[in-house]
Amino acid sequence: MQRLKSLFQSSTHSAILALFALALIWGYNWVQMKVAVEYSPPFTFATLRIVLGALSLFLVMAWLKKPLLPQAVGGTFLLGLLQTSGLYGLATWALVSGGAGKTAVLVYTMPFWTLILAWVLLKERVRTIQWIAIALSFAGLLLILEPQQLDGTVFSKVLAILAGICWAGGVIVAKKLQQQHNLDLLSLTAWQTLFGAVPLLFVVLFIPSEPIVWSNEFVVALIYNVIPGTAIAMLLWLYILNHLSASTAGLGVLMNPVVGVLTAWLQLGERPGLTESVGMLLIVSALAFNVNSLQKTKSTN
Repeated sequence: MQRLKSLFQSSTHSAILALFALALIWGYNWVQMKVAVEYSPPFTFATLRIVLGALSLFLVMAWLKKPLLPQAVGGTFLLGLLQTSGLYGLATWALVSGGAGKTAVLVYTMPFWTLILAWVLLKERVRTIQWIAIALSFAGLLLILEPQQLDGTVFSKVLAILAGICWAGGVIVAKKLQQQHNLDLLSLTAWQTLFGAVPLLFVVLFIPSEPIVWSNEFVVALIYNVIPGTAIAMLLWLYILNHLSASTAGLGVLMNPVVGVLTAWLQLGERPGLTESVGMLLIVSALAFNVNSLQKTKSTN
C-alpha cells in the first residue's frame, strides 16, 4: 500500500500513468474518428470537435472561477497553430485520400522529430537506452505501417508526416512556455485549443463541403472526440510535458497506434497481421526501455 501511495505521489510516476491513460484515449480515438468521417466532411468534423472541446474547457474554467484571460498570448497561439491546427487539420486532410488506418500511423513519426528538435533546441541529452528505445520504436512503427501495402497517394503520406512534425513542434513550444512562464495548465489547454480552431474554422467557412449526416453513431463519435478525445486528452498531454522530457513524452505516445490497431480489430474487425503484431511487441519493448531509463535517471538524482 505504501508503495502504491508513493507511486501516485511521484510526479514522474503520475506522468507515466497519464501516458498510459492517454494511449487508451487517443488510441481508441482513431476508431471513433474513422466512424465520424463516414458521416461528416473531415474538416467540418475536426473543427466541430475542437471548438466544442475548447468550449467544454472554458466552462470548466468558469465553474472553477479561474481567470479567463489568456497568458503568454503569442506562445499560446503558436502552440495552438502547431498542436491543434497543424496536427488535427493535416491529419484529417491526409485521411481524405489515404488509407484511414495505416496512413494515420504516419502521424506517430512525431517522437523522432521531437527527439531531434529537443536535442537541438532544448539541449536534452539522449541516453544510450533511449536510442535503443527509438530504434525499437521505429522498427515497430514500420512493421505496423507496412509501407509496401500503404494505400493512398504520396500527397496524403506527406500530409500525415507533416502533421507529426507540427505535433513535435508543439511539444517544443509547450516545453518552452512551461520553462519561461508560470502558466495555469487548464487555461493553457483551453486557449491553445481555441486558437488552434481558428484556421480550421476559416477552411470550413470558405471551402464548400457536404453537410453532416446526423446519426447515433456520429453523435457518439463526436461526444467521444470532444470530451475525452480533445479536452481531457489535451490536459493529460500538457501535464505529461510538464513532468517528463520532450523525448520521453514523445516515445511514450507510440503506445497509441498499438491501442488503435487493437481496438480497430475489436470494433471494426480489422484484424492485425503477423507483421503488425511483431511491430506492436517491439513498441511495447521500447516503452519498457523508456520507463527503465526514467527509473535509472531518478535513482541517480
